[in-house]
Amino acid sequence: MANPHLSELDSRQLQIEDSDASPACVMVFNANDPSGAAGLTADITAITSAGAHPLSVVTGTYLRDTAEIFDHLAFDDEAVTEQARAALEDMPVAAIKVGFVGSPENISAIAEIASDYSDVPLVAYMPSLSWWDESRIDSYLDAFRELMLPQVTLLIGNHSTLWRWLLPDWSTERSPSARDIAKAAEALGVPYTLVTGIPLADQFIDNVLATPQAVLYSEKFERFEAVFEGAGETLSAALCALLANGHDLQAATSEALTYLDHSLDAGFHPGMGHIVPDRMFWAQAELDEEPVDEAADADLSGDGDAATLPPFELPPNGITRH
Repeated sequence: MANPHLSELDSRQLQIEDSDASPACVMVFNANDPSGAAGLTADITAITSAGAHPLSVVTGTYLRDTAEIFDHLAFDDEAVTEQARAALEDMPVAAIKVGFVGSPENISAIAEIASDYSDVPLVAYMPSLSWWDESRIDSYLDAFRELMLPQVTLLIGNHSTLWRWLLPDWSTERSPSARDIAKAAEALGVPYTLVTGIPLADQFIDNVLATPQAVLYSEKFERFEAVFEGAGETLSAALCALLANGHDLQAATSEALTYLDHSLDAGFHPGMGHIVPDRMFWAQAELDEEPVDEAADADLSGDGDAATLPPFELPPNGITRH
């Protein structure tokens, strides 16, 4: 005899599988960071906070703490490809994010995968590589420029990092603007560039989304008197997830910058190095400063009538789905 409860569970499962409420999937290629400051840890928490489901492909691992990077071990490009293909054959992907992937071989493998999903927006974040050997930096950046950038929808990076990479021969006294950097990026196939950390007067920094023709969005923030690890990856992962969820580029940029600002404001010091953004700030329950009701406490302990538990509520949050 069939179990009606099992049939009911099966029906519910089918409803869940067919539901349009399933979060969009974002595939991210990045290195593991054992300190939790940056890398895939930053990507996964930021993507989840922005209401998407991360498909995380490990391209290698940093050897680092919260203060500095000592070295990096890259995975074999075949291992990277097999991870990505297995997930892509199972789940539809709405956006792709590429961070630091460790080797020209991995860049080539990821570029080949991305070419098969050319209709999916690809967000690339270029971190500072000043910790690495100079010859490795040159070969990595050359491969990224030639193989990856022609497929990138949005390039994100700090002003100084993108300046040194894309405009190495810049010789005027004036610092290049976001549009200058966007022009150099467009010549390599990138339609949109988000330049972060542009120095302004009075301890402010600007963040500018630009094309060579126009500034599409800009927002300035007061500079924090602290050194953070993982800010750029937090921003780029959140923005990629917002694009996957159907936001237009300007709206996604605005919300991602707001999310980053809150994450930095709630940042914490887990070790002896730099501050780590709290990417889950929105999930922290506010402390209840009201005096304890002893009668209600007695009811909850079972000494009185059946107690009604207070509802669990997340703090107000207008920029995440959860």
